Amino acid sequence: MIRTAAILFACGTATLALAAGEEFTIDMPPEGSVSRAAGLEAWDRIYEVTSHPRCSNCHVGEDNIPLWSGPSYGGTMPHGMNVNGGESRIGAEYVPCQACHAYREEGANDAPHMAPQVAETWALAPVETQWLGKSSTEICAQLRDPERNLGHDLMGLAEHIQHSALVQWGWTPGGGREPAPYSVQEHIDDLLIWGVAGFPCATDEE
Repeated sequence: MIRTAAILFACGTATLALAAGEEFTIDMPPEGSVSRAAGLEAWDRIYEVTSHPRCSNCHVGEDNIPLWSGPSYGGTMPHGMNVNGGESRIGAEYVPCQACHAYREEGANDAPHMAPQVAETWALAPVETQWLGKSSTEICAQLRDPERNLGHDLMGLAEHIQHSALVQWGWTPGGGREPAPYSVQEHIDDLLIWGVAGFPCATDEE
């Protein structure tokens, strides 16, 4: 039996405003309204996001080394200056991420090669949420498992995207950086579609 995150169904719509003034909506589809095929299509789009360098560069493994990538780098490479997030994932053992990524002013992400900044502590994602180098099947199984997704149910996953300025930066990285595909709202919608469909992965038995 596959262990999946509990699905929370809600009537109506929940909307929260972010500090920047933009609103993202959690609009849960009714239970039983999403087919497995539609859920798998939503998963394919979710995987495009999770495997995109704008997200996977910080969802790294136990080496704790973030990556740089994009047209200006000519490929993917380890973060310059021998940066290592350490077991703390915020660089506390070496040089804290916030030494360069501390929030300073609006529009600070607009200049090329400037250390990106958001109104939230800059950090690597927890090691149990590693996406770098993982297949669609591996990330699908990880993301639906509360023991490996930081204890989130479906609503928790959607709210994590809705609330986190650091996560949302991936869609508006500034400085000529390539953004994650789709949009924050589309990603939330896809998570809800996938969850209401039962969190299907392509390798599940039908």
